[in-house]
Amino acid sequence: MITQTNLAADNFTLPGTSMTVNRMGYGAMQLAGPGVWGPPRDVNAAIAVLREAVESGVNHIDTSDYYGPRVTNQIINRALHPYGKDLVIVTKVGARRGADKSWIPALSRQELIDGVQDNLKNLAVDALDVVNLRVGGMMEPSEGSIAEPLTVLAELKRQGLIRHIGLSNITPKQLAEAQTITGIVCVQNFYNLAHRNDDRFIDDLAARGMAYVPFFPLGGFTPLQSSALNAAAASLKATPMQVALAWLQQRSQNILLIPGTSSLEHLRENLKAVMLQIPAALLADFDAIGGGPGH
Repeated sequence: MITQTNLAADNFTLPGTSMTVNRMGYGAMQLAGPGVWGPPRDVNAAIAVLREAVESGVNHIDTSDYYGPRVTNQIINRALHPYGKDLVIVTKVGARRGADKSWIPALSRQELIDGVQDNLKNLAVDALDVVNLRVGGMMEPSEGSIAEPLTVLAELKRQGLIRHIGLSNITPKQLAEAQTITGIVCVQNFYNLAHRNDDRFIDDLAARGMAYVPFFPLGGFTPLQSSALNAAAASLKATPMQVALAWLQQRSQNILLIPGTSSLEHLRENLKAVMLQIPAALLADFDAIGGGPGH
């Protein structure tokens, strides 16, 4: 098992907060059943994954009450409550699940309030560490004002139900608008070795000391596949997914990783990625996967 010292050696403090998280975190989406719907086949195995992650030094867990729905938060509660003082649980609102397992935007005032209350209830906390406002489409942001839903979260923050606010699936213009309304501690967008539309955005956030959290860091429901990635993994005696995580870790110091898994074996592989250094000679080979630098 990776020791806590290994993970804690590489950390990041969320801007304007006292929250310092290890850059290798854990995404809870895969704790739910197939299609992020219903309970997992083995709840005890899901609990074991969470407990080992935290015992290994993970202190940043990404979740949402619409995963399942409710399932992942209830498993987190069962596995880890009462939570350690250094554990940061980041959740998100802005969507809900239809009875047909669809993903439906939920950005009205009441839907946002209900979303926050559901997270509070199922995580069994009085206040949420960080709440990300999820906007845009399924995978990509779309321009447009986010002032109305963000104002609702800012009110809940003033009421003490939310400690800090982040944004998910947004553009630089939307971040600028958001910062006129409330403090923003992180941005969570779609980004990985093969999908690099946010290259310039990441660099700008890094210059301002703001965290960037790539969702689907390993490709999501369609895992990354590339001959260059496979060749690099073979030369480094690592798995392709370990190399993909190590690439993100080396890409910028403000990137926080939240790979998800329901397998102890994969969890251990993911955590070992923090010790993997990709030589500069190999980094150039990866540019072809994402279309080149600055793509």
